[in-house]
Amino acid sequence: MDNQFPYQSSEKIMLSNISEVERVAFYKKTYGHVAGGVLAFILFEYLLLQSETVVSFMLSMTQGYKWLLLLGGFMVATNFAEGMAMKTSDKNTQYLAYGIYIFFEALIFVPMLYIVTQLMGPSGTDILYQASIVTLALFTGLTAVVLLTKKDFSFLKTGLTIGFFIAIGLIIAGTIFGFNLGLWFSVGMCLLAGGSILYQTSNLVKKYGVEDYIPAALGLFASLMLLFWYILRIFMSRD
Repeated sequence: MDNQFPYQSSEKIMLSNISEVERVAFYKKTYGHVAGGVLAFILFEYLLLQSETVVSFMLSMTQGYKWLLLLGGFMVATNFAEGMAMKTSDKNTQYLAYGIYIFFEALIFVPMLYIVTQLMGPSGTDILYQASIVTLALFTGLTAVVLLTKKDFSFLKTGLTIGFFIAIGLIIAGTIFGFNLGLWFSVGMCLLAGGSILYQTSNLVKKYGVEDYIPAALGLFASLMLLFWYILRIFMSRD
C-alpha cells in the first residue's frame, strides 16, 4: 500500500509555485476525492458481500500459501492502478485507476468485514463503528498536524520504507510457519500507517502539481485504508 509519486514533467505547475489560496483549492479537491473514495469503497464492499460466490472464494484464500498469493495479486493490481494514475494527466484514466484501486481494496477487505458483520453478531456492528470513528479521527488529526504546522515530515521516508519491508517479511514468515503476529504487530502497522499519512501529506506541496489531486487522493486513501485495516484488527482482537 506504499505509494510512489506522480510522473514529473517540465510543464507541470507544482504546488510550491502557486499561491496559498490555490493550494487550499487543491487540498479541497484532494480530500474531497478521498471522501469520495471512502463512499465508493462502502458501495463496492456492500455489493461484494451480497455475493456468496465472492465471499466463499475470498474466505478460501485466507489460509496458508493462498493468503500470500492473494496479497501478491493485490499488490500487483494496486501497483498497476497507482502507476496508471500517476503517469498520466488524463482525468478519465486517473479516475479509472482510482476506481480499480478502490475495488481491490474492497475485495481484500471482504473476509474481515464478513466476519465482523455476519459472524460476530451485534458486537460486530459496534466494533466496525468504533474502528471507523477512530480511523477517521486519527486520519483527520494527523492531516491537521501537517497542514496547520506546515512541518516537513520527509525525514520519515527511510524509516517507513524499512518498516514496510520488515512488515512484509513478518507477514510472509507468519503465513509460512503458522504463527500469529498478534496485537503488537497491528499496533506497529498502525504507527507505520500514521507515519505514511504524515509523510504523504507533508509532501503534497513538493511532489504534486496543481492537477494531480486524483493521484494525491489515491495515495492518501491507500494509507487511510491501511490504518483502518489494522485498527479494525485491534478492535476485533478484544472481542
